[in-house]
Amino acid sequence: MKLTLGFSPCPNDTFIFDAMVHGRIDTEGLEFDYLLADVEELNRKAFTGDLDITKMSLYAFAYAVQNYLILDSGSALGHRNGPLLISKNKIDPSKLATVRIAIPGKYTTANMLFSIAWPLAVNKTEYLFSSIEEALLKGEMDAGLIIHETRFTYFKRGLHKIADMGEYWEKLTGLPIPLGTIAVNRRLPDDIALKVNRIVRRSLEYAYRDSLASYDFVVANAKEMDSTVMNNHIKLFVNKFTLNLGKDGKKAISELFRIAHEKGIVPKLPDRIFLT
Repeated sequence: MKLTLGFSPCPNDTFIFDAMVHGRIDTEGLEFDYLLADVEELNRKAFTGDLDITKMSLYAFAYAVQNYLILDSGSALGHRNGPLLISKNKIDPSKLATVRIAIPGKYTTANMLFSIAWPLAVNKTEYLFSSIEEALLKGEMDAGLIIHETRFTYFKRGLHKIADMGEYWEKLTGLPIPLGTIAVNRRLPDDIALKVNRIVRRSLEYAYRDSLASYDFVVANAKEMDSTVMNNHIKLFVNKFTLNLGKDGKKAISELFRIAHEKGIVPKLPDRIFLT
């Protein structure tokens, strides 16, 4: 049986999925036709439920929940790894409602967390995440929400941190920061969905055992990313919650949706959002 799979070219995703898509592990009879795309592109695809398995931002999941369930393995959560709000010129956080803000996509969890923290800051423009630094340096935007590898490099370009969305979230809830997830389409039979869940975990466990096996795939899709940044990216976003959400991971995700619903950011979700 062949299933469609979407994930981003970011190092954490290619590290996780390499063994799964290149036949390095037992896939229990399943094959995967994979698509590499920016997470906001994957977010929008999730709304139509085209892919059998896909990476998506948790903000997007709130609007794709009729199509998908969250897997136990593959998610991006953690501590001290949240999106950052940065600027070229120093900006008082109390003035954010009056400035132009670049966001890495409407349905990214970065935008969701920012909307919870600063609901009055609505002058936002969508950019590809990798273009936000340049937009600030050119003066197109006053502030920008950065994700992925740019959080490791912004200061080298003379940019300043205004706020850390992760610090905000952890102070508010005491829980890990929920960012992205891997979800399986509800149309798949339960036995196939559970197979997928096992295979994603098996793929990650293989990557941990033999990190060199995924090196070529990670590098090929990291483009010109510095190797130190690439490795730091994987270490920061691939952790115990990626292996298994566990009680705290599921609680963090549920709390994110509860708070966002209370603030009118997302609709109320159904009772069942997790595969298991």
